[in-house]
Amino acid sequence: MLQAVMTQPGKIEFQDVPRPQAQPGEVLIEVKRIGVCGSDIHVYHGLHPYTSYPVVQGHEVSGIVAEVGEGVSGFAPGDKVVFMPQVTCGECYPCRHGMYHICDNLKVMGFQTGGAAQEFFPVPAEMVLKLPESLSLDLAAMIEPVSVAAHAVSRAGDVSGKKVVVLGAGPIGNLVAQVARASGAASVMITDISPYKLEKAATCGIEHCVNTAEEDLAGAILRTFGPDKADLIFECVGVQDTIEQAVANARKGSTIVVVGVFGKKPLVDLGLVQDRELSLVGTLMYQKRDYERAIELAAEGKLCLEPLITHRFAFRDYLQAYQTIEALHGASMKVMIEL
Repeated sequence: MLQAVMTQPGKIEFQDVPRPQAQPGEVLIEVKRIGVCGSDIHVYHGLHPYTSYPVVQGHEVSGIVAEVGEGVSGFAPGDKVVFMPQVTCGECYPCRHGMYHICDNLKVMGFQTGGAAQEFFPVPAEMVLKLPESLSLDLAAMIEPVSVAAHAVSRAGDVSGKKVVVLGAGPIGNLVAQVARASGAASVMITDISPYKLEKAATCGIEHCVNTAEEDLAGAILRTFGPDKADLIFECVGVQDTIEQAVANARKGSTIVVVGVFGKKPLVDLGLVQDRELSLVGTLMYQKRDYERAIELAAEGKLCLEPLITHRFAFRDYLQAYQTIEALHGASMKVMIEL
């Protein structure tokens, strides 16, 4: 079978390797779609701190069950599936207390261990989820990032009736805004400095889209939500400017959920956090219930996912996908690799 290997930053080589077989307890997936995410791009640029080369990427994946290993029930060849790409130890404190997604020894397929950028990929059955037949392979490959958003929103507690600000309108910020709205938020504002991303957010039905290069965030919050401001702020960029904005504009006693991945350590005004009794909440990846929530929302049509898929490339053109993302300078959302 064909396998794509990133041998060094900016270089992908294809090799012919033996097709794996489903071992006991495994499901062999015929890979159909692979989404490219921001973390993949960090690997492409050699900037991911926890990835070494060579590496087989691919963690946002949809596919079809090709083979079921001994002892596996609930799956059959032909089933449409996705999988959770976490590899956990099962022994550390987080794992023993139901927080396996923050395992002390966490590895992620496509980064610290092999991913699914190949024609067939074996996965432990407990990490595989069956999909409704009605969900397309394209939308199925979006379940992983939707699960990131579902977990982030869950970290804020019950968002029903809440006024929400999402800083950052990239794919994850867009999905956080959509999941918050689908979870009953009273009103959602999303911000960015990219007109392209804000236009996508509007297309996806986000009611308040603010370009903070043109309008002050504090004024936009007052204009949209009134003097009581927002109940929740989600930081979905991972840069100094947006975490500063979040802390400076959070209402006293409110919550900031930190979703963005910070490449550089930010400076946070903890004096404001203390004085205003702000809650700073982190979020990482997802659990199985977040995947189930993501599948439910997508299958029920409560999310607008199609406009987020902006480019498609054949498997052999994997490198071209990265080059296109780089050339567009942010004027792309979800890039899909098709097998």
